[in-house]
Amino acid sequence: MRVHMMGICGTAMASLAGILQEQGHEVRGSDQNVYPPMSTQLEKLGIPLLEGYSPEHLQPRPDLVVVGNVITRNNPEAQALLESDIAYTSLPKALGEYVIQERQSLVVAGTHGKTTTTAMLTSVADQCVPGAGFLVGGIPLSQQRSFRPPQNDWFIIEGDEYDTAFFDKVPKFIHYRPKHVILTGIEFDHADIYSDISQIKEAFCQLIDLIPEEGTLVANGDDPLVRELIGRARCSVFTYGGSSSPGKQGDLDYAMGPRQNINGRNQFSVFYRGQSVGDIALKSFGLHNSMNALACFALSHQLGWKRHQILQGLAQFQGVKRRQEVLGSKGGQTIVEDFAHHPTAVRLTIEAMREQFPGQRVIAVFEPRSATSRRRVFQKDFVEALKGADVVYLSPPFDQSRIVESDRFSSEELVRDLVQMGRRAHFHPSVDSIVRQIRAESQPQDVVLVMSNGGFDNIYAKLLS
Repeated sequence: MRVHMMGICGTAMASLAGILQEQGHEVRGSDQNVYPPMSTQLEKLGIPLLEGYSPEHLQPRPDLVVVGNVITRNNPEAQALLESDIAYTSLPKALGEYVIQERQSLVVAGTHGKTTTTAMLTSVADQCVPGAGFLVGGIPLSQQRSFRPPQNDWFIIEGDEYDTAFFDKVPKFIHYRPKHVILTGIEFDHADIYSDISQIKEAFCQLIDLIPEEGTLVANGDDPLVRELIGRARCSVFTYGGSSSPGKQGDLDYAMGPRQNINGRNQFSVFYRGQSVGDIALKSFGLHNSMNALACFALSHQLGWKRHQILQGLAQFQGVKRRQEVLGSKGGQTIVEDFAHHPTAVRLTIEAMREQFPGQRVIAVFEPRSATSRRRVFQKDFVEALKGADVVYLSPPFDQSRIVESDRFSSEELVRDLVQMGRRAHFHPSVDSIVRQIRAESQPQDVVLVMSNGGFDNIYAKLLS
């Protein structure tokens, strides 16, 4: 089959392109404003990438077009597609029909932690059920690519609540045929398509309702919104949480014992209904990563996978590109990249830096780029999220031209609020200006944490050059 993919450089789109190619299909795609790591992955795979969008890209005629959710109805290539009789579908629907099919589908969903938890679960599966397929919203460092076609009955996938395509307005995970689900937590996000938390909750209700009676739901029992929804599940439900001791685990099925940083590892014990069932040692730091690992352990344990192999898979997990990824050092400073763009994720990532690099200054550099962070909805929340850093640098928000002025996030206002709290914070109109001040004022042993869910004008290379 000849497949054309519109918006091919999206993380999931590039991953599906690789899977379809390895299944024997002829794949090509189109996109604009491309940047690594997905553009690099496509290049390595030898998948042709057509720059921009044009009706001419539908020649030679494909058998199927997969339309990414970045594509709007008025896109010239999409208009030409709609005027033709070429078959088309969305990415999630194509995944369900051509890849997941009747396999055991393990879906990782939730506002935060999806990518890292999915990647952790693939590391565990490599030990327990070798050959499991996966699709991750990032590139696991141990895999060097974001996908693997399934070679057995297991498929692990990151389940996003964002909508599917301009012609298919349902959450992506609706199409993933979920049988076993991890639900990491629920918060308001995606302000461009969801108006309030009730709509977010409704999306996750749809996911829970799809899990069959013989399936499994592993849910964050520390999250009140998750607690509110899991009672509707028909399947077996197991809760997990960050209890400080087994005696305080309450009604959690899986509880986390006290955490320690031992020999450069994040270590803690796992208690299942009050009984110790394993000791987890991670190379990833922070409470959020510990919770991600606990969720993976809980689901794997309930699936009957061997305990020592589960622990080995977690211990060998190397991390994910753009998730607390140490890029290198310059002048004694450590440069770290992270995808954080929601206030909760920003706060937890800064806390993780404190844990991973004890006693060192943390310089936080943040670009408001996501559809939500460019809006005022979290204007005050970002003050609380960023105040834990020693120094904060803010860039202007990414393109706000389609956001009404009264709804636009203000980096300058955030800096003023932080300064009024006694924090060191700076607004810079350009990346080059940020880099110059960091070079002028940073000290040896500083940790420079750069947070953005986009290319951020190649700031990472500029800091390391």
